This record gives sequence, structure tokens and C-alpha cells, in this order.
Amino acid sequence: MKRLSSVFVALAALCWGLSGGIGGILMAEGWDAFVVSFYRGAIGLVFVLVWLAVRPHGSGLANRRLWFWSAIAGVGVAGNFSFYFVSIAEGSVAVAATLMYCAPVFVYLVSFTLKLERPTLFKWAAIALVMVGVVLLTGIYEIGAGDVTPIAAGAGLLSGLSYALFIFGFKYAAPHGSPQAILVIAFAVLAAILIGLGDTDQAVAVLSTSRWPLFVVLGTLGAGLSFIFYIVGLNHTAPAVASIVAMVEPVTASLFGVVVLNESLAALQILGMGLILVTVTTLSAYSSAQKEPLATIPVAE
Repeated sequence: MKRLSSVFVALAALCWGLSGGIGGILMAEGWDAFVVSFYRGAIGLVFVLVWLAVRPHGSGLANRRLWFWSAIAGVGVAGNFSFYFVSIAEGSVAVAATLMYCAPVFVYLVSFTLKLERPTLFKWAAIALVMVGVVLLTGIYEIGAGDVTPIAAGAGLLSGLSYALFIFGFKYAAPHGSPQAILVIAFAVLAAILIGLGDTDQAVAVLSTSRWPLFVVLGTLGAGLSFIFYIVGLNHTAPAVASIVAMVEPVTASLFGVVVLNESLAALQILGMGLILVTVTTLSAYSSAQKEPLATIPVAE
């Protein structure tokens, strides 16, 4: 298992990257972003319920703190899925995946505010470089430049912020129960939130559409197997290694967008993307090497 741990993390990141592309296909066909997000999470819920049934020991489901922090994690993952797909629908898979990958920056900013992490010159420099990368990627330095709309850019950043909330929720729930119990509660909260936000007619239509297999694949890869792979992989993978391997996700999503969805990026956007990916990965690896408290959950979607 130890030898395969980094492979599991890579598989999780690959699944997340592919799920962004699959979601892009569905939304290009007219499916609502919130409906796509709901089915991604609901199908994921089925998988983690089975996981919990198979491994019920130490679930902690009787602990109120587990429920509270897991619910916070659920709000975060609901926002992450939804804003991510809104960003894809309004822009591109590559831009949305890269902006979502900024989640560790939000974690640090909140940690600095709450005095959970010690700010250093290196961390502030890394955050500044990521901000430069965001400017280049979104083209906000030139009004009307590129295909990245304000909604696409804002939703992409909000998906990263939401994932940061998931990280905090998961981190503080972990001492009170098992990962599978946390994910069951989180995905149940996600389903409860998103069922009322999406197009109800479309949500029902999914059950009879010829595209339902694509929704199943989306949920299986994007929330079912991926989260299980990731949690299992983290048990025997150093956080620094996991944070680097997790970069497979935005790279996979970007390639999917270019090859399958015929998306394109300008040279400065590619530069910005590279700046964000390299800086965030370096920041996560550095934090893990320093054994900082919030470095134990590397970025992943």
C-alpha cells in the first residue's frame, strides 16, 4: 500500500481533472451548473456511504463536533463544485481549474487572520506571485481582453475559497471521526444545499435522459472514487509529495479543455497558469516540510 500511495493520489487528481472536462461537456449541452454539481455530489455520497458501511469502526457519528465541522466541510465542497462548474460554463476548464488551485492561498490568508499560521516573507512573496498569475490568466489588466469574463474569474476564485473552507472543516472534523463518516455528512449537506439551487425540471430530466451515463461517470470520478483514492493515498504519502502529485488535476483539466473542448489560451494566460501552479505547489511543499498544522491536506478539487 505504501508503494501505491502516491499512485492513489495521482489517480484522484486525474479523476478530478477529468470530471471538470466532463462537466464542461454537459454544460455545453445546456445542463445547469448546479444540477451537474448536485449529481456529482449525490453519486459521490453513494460511494462514501458504501465505504462507511464496509469500514464502520471509529466513525464518530455520535460526536456533535464531528457533525458540526463535517457540515462546514459540506458547505465548502458544495460551493467548490458549484462555483467551479459556473466558472467553466462562463469561461473555460483550464482557467477554472487553475483558479480553483489557488485554494492554499486562501487557507494561508485566513490562517494569518486567525493566527493559526505564522506569516513569513516567503509566504507573502508566494501569495503575491499567485496574484500576479491570476492577473495574467484572467486578463483583468486589459478590459475586454480574452475570453475570461468577470463571472468566470470570480467563480473560479470562489471555488478555491470554498475548497479552503472544506479544508478547514475536514481538518477540524478529523480528530472526532473517520474520513468516510466526514465525507458522508459533507456530501449529504452538499446534496441538501444544491437540490434547491438547481433547475428542478432538469434535475428530474437527468433520470430519463440518454446522457445519464455521463452523469454517473462524472459522479464516480469527480466525487466517488476520487475522494476515496485521495484519502487512502494520503495515509502513506508525505504531504509535500501529495501536493506535487495533485498538480496532475489542473494539468489534466487544461489538456481536456484544449483537446476535447477546443479551448485555447493566449501566451500570457499560459504564463500566468504556470506561475500559479508552480508557486502553489512550492508553497504547499514548503508548508509540509515545515510540518505546519494546515499542511496535512494538500490542494485537490
